[in-house]
Order: sequence, then structure tokens, then C-alpha cells
Amino acid sequence: MLKKSVKGLLVGLMMLALIGGVVSAQESTEITYMMWGSPEELAVWQTIVDEFEAANPGITVNVDVSDWTSYWDKLKTLVAGGTPPDVFAMDAPLYPDWQTRGVLLNLQPYIDANPAALEGFYPVTLEAYKRDDGYYGLPRDFQTIVLFYNKDMFDAAGVAYPTDDWTMDDLKAAALSLTADTDSDGVIDQWGFATDLYDMELFWSEAIWGFGGEIINPEGTETLLTEGAARDAWSFITDMVVTDKSIPDPDQAAQYGNDVFAAGKAAMTTIGHWVVPQYATLPFAWDVSAMPAGPVAHATSVNSAGFVIAKDSKNPDAAWSFVQFATSEAGQTRLTELGFAIPVLPSVAESATYLEQTSAPINHKVFLDALAYAKPKPTFRGYEEWATVVGDTLIPVWIGDSTIDEALDEIKPAADEVLANNQ
Repeated sequence: MLKKSVKGLLVGLMMLALIGGVVSAQESTEITYMMWGSPEELAVWQTIVDEFEAANPGITVNVDVSDWTSYWDKLKTLVAGGTPPDVFAMDAPLYPDWQTRGVLLNLQPYIDANPAALEGFYPVTLEAYKRDDGYYGLPRDFQTIVLFYNKDMFDAAGVAYPTDDWTMDDLKAAALSLTADTDSDGVIDQWGFATDLYDMELFWSEAIWGFGGEIINPEGTETLLTEGAARDAWSFITDMVVTDKSIPDPDQAAQYGNDVFAAGKAAMTTIGHWVVPQYATLPFAWDVSAMPAGPVAHATSVNSAGFVIAKDSKNPDAAWSFVQFATSEAGQTRLTELGFAIPVLPSVAESATYLEQTSAPINHKVFLDALAYAKPKPTFRGYEEWATVVGDTLIPVWIGDSTIDEALDEIKPAADEVLANNQ
């Protein structure tokens, strides 16, 4: 009897030890979430992490934030070295390159086990992350591009504010009337409109779609931005930059840190909600309106940042739990309070949390309304190299050293070669 009692005690102690080991292992589970962003974003993400850890006491999340350039350099080094972060942020256009490298975890088994994981998202935000064999990432937030305008500058010039019915021709006319040499020294020092002329997202994709053209074919094998109606859009933009001089060229924009609008030197710009916290501190009154419509279609760009999990993560279950929390109503609500992005859940985006933000007294609904005519920013393999070919070849046009037709003729074969090398 004594032997049985001793044996039972030993078994009990062993079980306790095993249970204790499991608890200890759970308590020691650590994952890293790596992202690009600012110190302000880190503070909000720490709040999200604190709430996640409170709900998941067995998991600790370490947040690593870097600026955009440093982020990608560091990420490539960590992945190449076999020590990737468990969860990391992904820009949708770069996703195909990362997904085809075989370094991302296929999330489909988790989704199959919990189909509700995809419920409640804006459908357009999921498009970029779907592959034939499942999702290797999920959207974290999204951005639509709209028109921002300096109300003080419009008032001083006696020009009526933009409306949601504006066309590209209205934009062009207003930009010309708001362009000026304010100190009469023979040099333009106020532009009617300023935008990024290098990458497609902020303006030239919208113009091409609005004029009835396309950027690239659906298969990602042929560049179309040099063809047909797309050339009409490029002529329109070139007229504004080179002829009207109502858009600053890249050299001029660089003098103002590439944000001529924030510098108070441009009456309008096109950009996403991510600038709202920064613009809220500007010393002039501003507001937002819909992206002007082209002669063929009304279009704007929608892009997203997403979550991906490293295939080599040692704690994929914990990483998935964190992604689920961050895309839940609780996580998205906290992210929305940051003010930079638009939540991927309509239940949050259409609530007071987003619509009644007090940091900037603007109509935040304009960004949501844009979804009705938004097209996803193209995502395909070789995007970064392809975009560099396009952007670099256009620079001589903007500074007057080449014609737009010459540049487009040069872009077509070079850009298509990039696509061919990335099939």
C-alpha cells in the first residue's frame, strides 16, 4: 500500500513537473513583430501589444520599428541569415517577390481551421494577398489616394475649392491659376499642384486609368502604360509639368523635402491618409476632396500594408495569434486611433473611431468613398526593379531633357525585359 502511495506521489510529481514545464514554455514564448514606421507608431503598436499580451499571457511580443529604407535592408539581412522576425510588415506591391522566395508561411491551414478569420474585411484589401494555394499574408490597413488642398491659398487667389465632381481638366485649370511668382523675381515659387512623379501610386496611375489606359496586363507579363490611351494621360501630365509649369519638377520638389504642399508652396497635392497626423500641425487651413475624374473613368489607387509570418518562425502559432488580434476589431480600433491609416474592417472604418477623428477637422469619409472607384495598385514579381526603370526614365522628361514619347518608347522594352526575367 505504501509502495502504491509512493508510486502515486511520484507520478503526481512528474505530472506537475510536466504541466509546469508546459506553463513555463508558454510563458517564455517570444515573438518579434518588425515594421517600418515612426516613433509615434511604435507607441501605438506597444498599446496593441500590451492588450494582446494581457489576453494571451503565454506570449511576449517584441516590436522592432525602423524607417522605410532601413527596414527593408535589415529585413533582407535577417532573412538571408536564417533569423527572420516572426511577423513582419509587407507592402502589397512587394508581396509577390517575397512570397515566391519561399520565405513566407502559408496561412491557409490556419484560415481553414478558422474560416471566420477572413470575415469582415473590405474585399479589395484581401485581393493582393491571395494566391492559388492560399494566403501568405493578410492586410493590416489600407490607403486610398485623394486630393488635398490649401484653403488659405485658394482663398487668397479667389479660386473656388475643389469638389467631388472635379475632373482632371478642372484640376489642370485650377493648378495653372494658382501657380505664381509671388516675389516677382522671375522664378515660380508657388505651384498649383505638387505630386510624386516617380512612383505610380499618388497620381500617374490615376491619370492613366482615368484616360482609359492600363498600367500592366493581369498576368504581369507586359507593360501597358506606354500604349494607347495611356499616352493621352502622359501628355496631360507633361503639359502640366513642362508647359504650364504648374507642377514642380523633381529638382524643385527636392528643395522642399519632396513635400511641396506641406512646405506651403503648393496649393494641392494627391496623397493618402498616412499624412493626416503630420498635416494636422501645418500652419494653414487645408481639407480633402475626391480624386478628380478622367475623361473616360473616375479612378484612384488603393494600396495596403499587410502582415506576413516567416516560414522559419519558431513560434508560428503565437505569430498567427498576434496577426489575428491585430486584425480584430480591438486591434484595428487601436490602430485607427493612431490616425495614419484606414482600418481594413468596415465595422471600425465606418464607426466614430475613424470618422470622428479630432486630430484634423476634415471629412475622413472621403477616403472611404474612394473605394467605390478605386483600383488596387498593381502587384507583380519584379515590381521594385520595374518601377525603377519607369521612374528613372521619366526624370529627363520632367526636367526638359527628353520628350514623353521618347521616354515611353524607351520604357516599353526595358520594363518588359524586367517582367520576363521575373516569370
